[in-house]
Amino acid sequence: MTPLLIVLGATATGKSALGLALAEALGGEIVNADALQAYRGFDIGTAKPSLAERERIPHHLIDILDPRERWSAGEFARQARAAIAEIEARGRRPIVVGGSGLYLRALLLGISPIPPGDETVRAELRTRLAAEGLPVLYEELLERDPASHARLMAGDTQRILRALEVAIVSGRPQSEWIAERPFGESPLPALRIGLTLPRSVLYDGIAGRVARMVEQGWVAEVARRLDEGLDPELPPFQAIGYRQLVLHVRGKMSLAEAIEETVRATRRFAKRQETWFRKEPKVTWFAADSLERLVPSVLEFARTGWRYHAEAQHQYPGRLPFPESQRGTDDVSGADHRTPTPRTDEEI
Repeated sequence: MTPLLIVLGATATGKSALGLALAEALGGEIVNADALQAYRGFDIGTAKPSLAERERIPHHLIDILDPRERWSAGEFARQARAAIAEIEARGRRPIVVGGSGLYLRALLLGISPIPPGDETVRAELRTRLAAEGLPVLYEELLERDPASHARLMAGDTQRILRALEVAIVSGRPQSEWIAERPFGESPLPALRIGLTLPRSVLYDGIAGRVARMVEQGWVAEVARRLDEGLDPELPPFQAIGYRQLVLHVRGKMSLAEAIEETVRATRRFAKRQETWFRKEPKVTWFAADSLERLVPSVLEFARTGWRYHAEAQHQYPGRLPFPESQRGTDDVSGADHRTPTPRTDEEI
């Protein structure tokens, strides 16, 4: 299999713009790896590609879920692999674009066979969350699954509830399921393109993007979803910005406060994404300050990687799929935009 081209990085680094440019240059189609863009009706706050952009380049795994449906890393990996196979069967090149680190890891390495969820148990946990608070459930997780308790942050609502759900439904800790078959059972070859910006530039960009989203009608979008009768406890409403604007629409927070908290939370999230991706192997980092300079550099890198992979597979079976210069280091270069390096949430 020809290595997949993966475009990853923190929020607001320009992944979507690069993905579109690469797809146009390579005859490609985009497979979305953003956990929230799969939900219909949640468009502005997820920075979903516009209809015009989706007409220009086919996108997959966008607008495929009702907000009441659950989306997991495992289900994403299954559907993404199916989309990739279908794209390749038509002679097109799949380009995976997104910042959900766990989803990308599940796609590229496979994921543990954790049992599916149970709607009744999930609803009961949500009821308890509202009545008892997250700290009580976090302490219960310590009893049911000490390893997951140690791994998860005390404020990580979605993952704490999911770990409790698995333990209750299956009778076994989630950590045991993961240990039984960890990541890496069915890997896919990939060229990982990471986008990076100086922290100050990234933070300013986040503030600007949140302001533009509000100008584009983000508050009205949230109000419409609530008017449709959607429960504000549904997964897409837990996304940064949406949960703050729900409070604003319900009169519990001013718009200025909601914007300020959204910017602050998004910056923290971007920092967590960067930390995650820096730990991922074989990511090649590119300075994302100029799309005009970035696209030729990424294209050169990708074509070199694909060429080497094809030659190695033909001439030297069993060798590493990429040359030393593309295996990854810990350096980032803004000079030539191409220094390799070794990166929900239920997902980052």
